Amino acid sequence: MFKRLLVPLDGSKLSEASLSIAAHLAQTLGASVMLLHIIERDAPKEVHSEPHLREAGQAKEYLEEVARRAFPPGVPVEVHVHAVGVKDVAQSIADHAEELAPNLIVMSTHGSGGARDWIFGSIAQQVVSIWKTPVLLIPPRCCKEEFSFKQILVPLDGLVEHEEGLPVAAELAKTFEATLHLLMVIHKPGTLKGERAAVRQMLPGAMSALLELEEEQGREYLRNCLNDLLGQNLKVEAEVKRGEPVATITDAAENLPADLIVLGTHGKTGSDAFWSGSATPKIASRSQIPLLLVPVRE
Repeated sequence: MFKRLLVPLDGSKLSEASLSIAAHLAQTLGASVMLLHIIERDAPKEVHSEPHLREAGQAKEYLEEVARRAFPPGVPVEVHVHAVGVKDVAQSIADHAEELAPNLIVMSTHGSGGARDWIFGSIAQQVVSIWKTPVLLIPPRCCKEEFSFKQILVPLDGLVEHEEGLPVAAELAKTFEATLHLLMVIHKPGTLKGERAAVRQMLPGAMSALLELEEEQGREYLRNCLNDLLGQNLKVEAEVKRGEPVATITDAAENLPADLIVLGTHGKTGSDAFWSGSATPKIASRSQIPLLLVPVRE
């Protein structure tokens, strides 16, 4: 489980959305914390309408103040400022992930539109894909002062390689005495895309029958997962839903309501495949629920 947390901060209040969950995790799991700030080369004077930390001394003072303010006594907190200005902050965080060897990175998905996409794609996905470190993404409006993981949603697709998040979710469920909700989403005919949509146009009956078969296979798959987890004395529920995957997952998470979504991901971008990364940023952009990305080992 997670024993060393890395928390990148840029000095803005929006980036501090990650702090309450990082503190809760560290205290519950007995983990240490490293607060990180990267000095950006040719940085703007402001970030998110707040003064940008552009000097190493100023950044160190800020991180030390955050350590005193945001973390309870007994949680070991260190601070690190990368004082040499870098152009690619995302790559620098990824480099520090290798150097500092955390087993979880906790960061806010602050920003909107293009800024949010840049933060997610260039930092979180890059860290997942390069260093194989799980990343916990915290939407800035999701968190209360007192937070705990009591309802954990785990979307699955039936492929063994995409089950990387399941053992992690199970360990978190044990630690926090949470309920696991396993979800498999099977397309409706009208939500198909690409080649399958074309096949549906030519052979609607055959495609409908194929989707019904996939739904039944999904139920059997989830039954097997359910039995295995119940054997570990976990509280587990499982469900197959029909619809467009991203919308169905985010709706299910909100309706529970879930405290955490756990996804196995390849950490790739630019692919149409659901689990390769193209849908993950869409879930992150739509959901106001923390999202834990667990890298798929290849």
